[in-house]
Amino acid sequence: MEPMSNVEMNPRRKKRRGLFDAIFPREYDFEDMLAHQAERTLAGVKVFAGWLDKTPLTEPVILGQIETEVDEMRYQLEEKLLEAFSTPFDRQDIYSLSRQMDYILNFSRETATEMFAFGVEPDDHIRKMVGGLLYGTEQVSAAVRIMSKDQKQVEQAIRKARKAMRTIEADYIAGMQDLFSTGDPMTALRKREIYHHIRDAGRALRATVDILHKAVVGIS
Repeated sequence: MEPMSNVEMNPRRKKRRGLFDAIFPREYDFEDMLAHQAERTLAGVKVFAGWLDKTPLTEPVILGQIETEVDEMRYQLEEKLLEAFSTPFDRQDIYSLSRQMDYILNFSRETATEMFAFGVEPDDHIRKMVGGLLYGTEQVSAAVRIMSKDQKQVEQAIRKARKAMRTIEADYIAGMQDLFSTGDPMTALRKREIYHHIRDAGRALRATVDILHKAVVGIS
């Protein structure tokens, strides 16, 4: 027999929440808005990963379009946060979760833009780091969609995302080790910037996961 969820184990709390919602109904579905943003963020990272496989590289136009779309989603969410009387969980967590997901896509687009501008071709370290970023973002997207429905599944997704984050860091270090031993300082300098940007995207993923975990604990 499966254990009861925290919501099922607290019927009084659920009843109180239902009464509060009846008096002060939530005007906006912030969870759905976050889930939609997470899905489009994932779509952008998928485009980024696929873009690396098509050499010689072209200008990352589609990735830029998705980033603009997601920026607009975030702006709309922030506007509604200011208007909303009631939110499903702490409004600071809603804002921060949206912002950090946006950073994942921002750093992905910046990485692609600089690779194209600097003439940096993807190597194994870049591909592995972006592969880890994609896998971690997939886990975040899945978790955000069910964040108030299945805490056990969310926890599993968070663990998988954190494993992906560790692989990004390991691949970053391996890549930097190779750069330090190269005989081409200009190539090393350009690739160093790319490695740093992907690492920054990984750190945004880590912050997203931490906020998501905090929000889920608060919901339960």
